[in-house]
Amino acid sequence: MDRNEDTGTITFFNGAGVVIAYVMLGASLWLSPDVPLSTKGYWAIAVLMLTISLVNFVKYRFDARISADRIAKLEEARNEKLLGEYITDPKT
Repeated sequence: MDRNEDTGTITFFNGAGVVIAYVMLGASLWLSPDVPLSTKGYWAIAVLMLTISLVNFVKYRFDARISADRIAKLEEARNEKLLGEYITDPKT
């Protein structure tokens, strides 16, 4: 198995876990007899907002990591270019 297959498997497994968690949460909200419908609605909205927040948090973390990697690659390329120019400079 290569890295892409591993990532796909992990992503599928995590997605299935999220779907199962939502189904279980929805069933528990729907089947709880002591909680009024309006309260169930507020709970459902809170869960959706929490999900959106977590997705955004992970996205921004990945974006920050990718940005840092790009900056590091640019600095490395600049340093290699400067070293190459210094080595091939006819004045030295």
